[in-house]
Amino acid sequence: MMGYEEQVAMELRLWARNLAKKEGVLESTSKAFSNKINNVLPKKVHAALTSAIKGIVQASLVGAKYTPKRPVAYGITLEERDRQAEQLTNVYKKVAAAEGAGTGAGGLLLGAVDFPALIAIKMKYLFEMAHIYGFDTSDMNERLYILSIFQLAFSSREHRLTVFERMKNWEHQHHESSGRFNNSDEIDWQKLQQEYRDSLDLRKLLQLVPGIGAVIGAWANYGLLEDLNVAAKNSYRMRILQRHNGLSSADL
Repeated sequence: MMGYEEQVAMELRLWARNLAKKEGVLESTSKAFSNKINNVLPKKVHAALTSAIKGIVQASLVGAKYTPKRPVAYGITLEERDRQAEQLTNVYKKVAAAEGAGTGAGGLLLGAVDFPALIAIKMKYLFEMAHIYGFDTSDMNERLYILSIFQLAFSSREHRLTVFERMKNWEHQHHESSGRFNNSDEIDWQKLQQEYRDSLDLRKLLQLVPGIGAVIGAWANYGLLEDLNVAAKNSYRMRILQRHNGLSSADL
């Protein structure tokens, strides 16, 4: 009978293949429509979003605001980590959905408020996920890994693959080159902001439409947390199996 970690390894290979898939017709059509809506949004909405992304993400790298009260989990099985991660995800999905419904009901004005609020929720979620999987967020290297997960979940296919290639070798490079990833000045903030902003799909943009914003906002935020869950869970599973089972980047 296949063990739990062997099953996870198979899931990781499937996940890696899905990351590399080209956009389908539905995704391309949705993206084109999203771009049209983006083009008619007021400049102040785009400016607020850009400022929020950089401010919140920078704060998460250097401050203590997002450090979880949850202790780092050591000495438990991967199966137990996955179980705890699922429980945490369910909580954050509800929080994100409630936040999206509240701001979505306000149309364009409160819709602009939703963007930074959702980014903060996402960052808090990622910090807690790190501790569940046994990685201490007091380490700058781990905060930069969190930033990589964020980009993996919310970027174009091309940028996502670039980020994933770096993440596949994270364990090896971290141990072979001390401090290699500890310089946050190397982060391309403009690229990060652009990729995140452009990845906001039709779900989030429809939230700005008066009359349907509340329903769409709840649905969109719930789905975006699930997207982030898939990226975070599998990113940490990958590192754990690389440490314990010798899973190599060539296996993905």
